[in-house]
Amino acid sequence: MRVVLDTNVLISALLVGKSTSAQLVTAWRRGQFELLTCDLQLQEIRAVTRRDAVRALIRPALAGELINQLRGMAVWIDALPPVERSPDPFDNFLLAMAEGAQADVLVSGDKRGVLALKSHGPCRIVTVRLLVDALVLGR
Repeated sequence: MRVVLDTNVLISALLVGKSTSAQLVTAWRRGQFELLTCDLQLQEIRAVTRRDAVRALIRPALAGELINQLRGMAVWIDALPPVERSPDPFDNFLLAMAEGAQADVLVSGDKRGVLALKSHGPCRIVTVRLLVDALVLGR
């Protein structure tokens, strides 16, 4: 299964080590699915984790470790097709990754953002809980 994780899911995994987002990242690290990423996502992770409020909650080394793991273990998407569909224009790159890499699932926690779309082409857009349950329970 090819999966795009919204940056908010990755940041949430760093914030709360026992969260469903963290369970999803652990499942990826164990090889339960292929995670797709691109340079724009790594830039977004860097920008968010450098904000003062976030730095107070996430050690910079932990954020750096995630970025290094993404670089080394995730499927890298170089060329993104143009997409302008998300209610939040800053999330269009997530849909572009899903489209360009033929993702099966895009996972987000943003109910007013890409999650509200429910799908993008053949790619389903689901909550973190839904994918965790599918991986753990085989649904």
